[in-house]
Amino acid sequence: MTFNIMIVGQRGRLTHEACLFAATLRHNAPGWDGRLIVAEPQPGDRWSDDPRIPAGPQRDLLESLGAEIVPFESRHFGSYYPNGNKIEGLVTLPDGPFMFFDTDTVITSDISTLDIDFSRPAASMKREGTWPEIEIYGPGYNDIWGVLHARRGGRLADTLDLNWPDEYWQRYLYFNAGWFFGQHPDAFRRAFLDAALMIRDDPPDEVACQVLDPWLDQAALPLAIHELGGGRPGDKGGIDDGLLDGSHSFHYRFLPLMYATAPDHVITAVEAATAPNPVKKVLKDYEPFKRFLYQPKGGKARALFDRSDLPRKEQAIRNRLKREGLWLR
Repeated sequence: MTFNIMIVGQRGRLTHEACLFAATLRHNAPGWDGRLIVAEPQPGDRWSDDPRIPAGPQRDLLESLGAEIVPFESRHFGSYYPNGNKIEGLVTLPDGPFMFFDTDTVITSDISTLDIDFSRPAASMKREGTWPEIEIYGPGYNDIWGVLHARRGGRLADTLDLNWPDEYWQRYLYFNAGWFFGQHPDAFRRAFLDAALMIRDDPPDEVACQVLDPWLDQAALPLAIHELGGGRPGDKGGIDDGLLDGSHSFHYRFLPLMYATAPDHVITAVEAATAPNPVKKVLKDYEPFKRFLYQPKGGKARALFDRSDLPRKEQAIRNRLKREGLWLR
């Protein structure tokens, strides 16, 4: 099935990351024939400066790789909560099956071969128990997620993973918003936006004291996916677990972390996609890409860690990279 892909592109780091995403998509997914939409926020009251991708080699490379840079207005979020771009930017997509990826992602295999049921939306399970923050005297996960799903017309019982104990975070529907997909982008946008604005502007008492930055999108996403009839990948969701965030894509967030933690096939796929001169000429203008993709820092970071026995906490990986002078972002 043909489907479209959306990422967000704007001035600064996201422009460079969009170029890397597009390069890996075109090189490693030659069978994919959808539209690559780079959603570009426009200047306005919600932005303190101009967020658009400037004219120049990065914009030219994106267009040469077949990306369509499509503008959208930031009506509800903007510079105070840039993660809201992934919600409002869905307006740039044409109707039909779609997939969203965070821009700090690489495609490592041909996603056109995936068997995806877009009528059952799903999202990334590469997450930690970051939200909500449970206080010792409550309310607990049942109370918080229960009232939020009820506000959106859902039932908590229909979302639970009973393999996990009561009041443990993994029992409850929760995603990393690094990728998600659905059948109709406008319906997804409305469900996602309505859930986010409800949590932000009219929260139930159980949520009133919760910290929402930077977690608002991840708090709202399970409500939207449940409302639209989806669920966890490999469960109620429309894709097998382990394909995205696994064999076909990698959400690296920062290049030093990718070199430290990614499986060998990810590094091989990324380095093959970034080797052609037209791509290399542009990517090396961004210091982290230059140092890790084209100079020895990538290999040095990789040599520090055993991918089969990584530290349990990411902070330990970051600290080691910093001590060795290998932390660039």
